[in-house]
Formats: sequence, C-alpha cells, structure tokens
Amino acid sequence: MKSLKYAILGLLCRHPMTGYEIAKEFNYELAEFWYANHSQIYPELKKLNEEGLVNYDIEISGEILEAKRYTITEDGQKDFMKWLHKDEKIQKTPKDVFRLRMYFSGNLDTETRIHLLENQRMQHFKRLNSLKKTFEQYSKVPPRASDRFGDFIVLRGAIMRQENIIAWIDECIGYSKEDTGNEKG
Repeated sequence: MKSLKYAILGLLCRHPMTGYEIAKEFNYELAEFWYANHSQIYPELKKLNEEGLVNYDIEISGEILEAKRYTITEDGQKDFMKWLHKDEKIQKTPKDVFRLRMYFSGNLDTETRIHLLENQRMQHFKRLNSLKKTFEQYSKVPPRASDRFGDFIVLRGAIMRQENIIAWIDECIGYSKEDTGNEKG
C-alpha cells in the first residue's frame, strides 16, 4: 500500500481532486502500470489526511450531495518529492497466469495450445490498438517538465510492451506448429 500513498500524492501534486476523480485517474491515466480500487483509495486518503499530507474542502453539488476535494499539503509535497528522488531496485516479475499455463503447455495438444496463444494474441492486439489510439494525442514529445511528459513515456513503454508480447506469442505459435515428432496430441 505504500506505493498507493505516493500515487495519490503525485496525482494531487498536479491539481486538487475528489476521491472519485482520483479513482478515474487510476482507471485511465495510470491503468497501464498501476491500479487501485475505490475500497483502497478512500481509506488511504483518510490516512493521508490524518498524517497531515493532504487536506480537503467539502464541496456541495446540488442541494445535498457533498464531495471532499483533496489538496496536497506542503508536508505532503516534501514527502512525495523525497520518494520521487529514490532509485528503485528492479521488482519481481508480476504473476502472469497465461505464461504459467504456457509453461505447462507441453501437456496440451497442439491445437489447444495454438488456440490459447491466438486468443491471447487477439487480446494483446486489441490493447495495442487502444494504446496507439491514446498515443495519437501526442503529435510531438511534450515538454519534459510537464505532467504530460510522464504519461507520454509510460504510454510509449506500454505500446512497446504489447508489441513485444505479440512478437513472443507469434514465436510461440511458430514453435507450436513445427513438427517435432513427439507431440502429445
């Protein structure tokens, strides 16, 4: 949960936001590399407020609907900047059920293995097209000191990741189609 703290502080460094707006950012801007549910965000905001890292003002919408608009405090900015300057060790590879399944795919017949690979390829191709569509908003590299620069480089990395996954799947399909003479299926 410690990283969630800094993701929220980072978003609030950009501009004040409600919990709902923060959740939307996790579903849109951060979705390619980080996720958080409403059930995680609101308790974290409460904790950040108790630690003096964020404040909030209550906004009234309509006649009775209240929303808390959070703002990062000076202490919150200092804590965020301290975290931002840290170097990070490479993390363990995230769990990937499909790759685990492929690890044991020697137990499958060729047709089933190829079918699973082709379905994954199609899903990754759809994601790649979606990422490329989002990337169209950039006609050039944004200014390096802007909030958009971070989005640009992370989005570019997400596109490259999808292209590499598709290339790996294509290789796996090719290997699966090669006649090795000792197939199970």
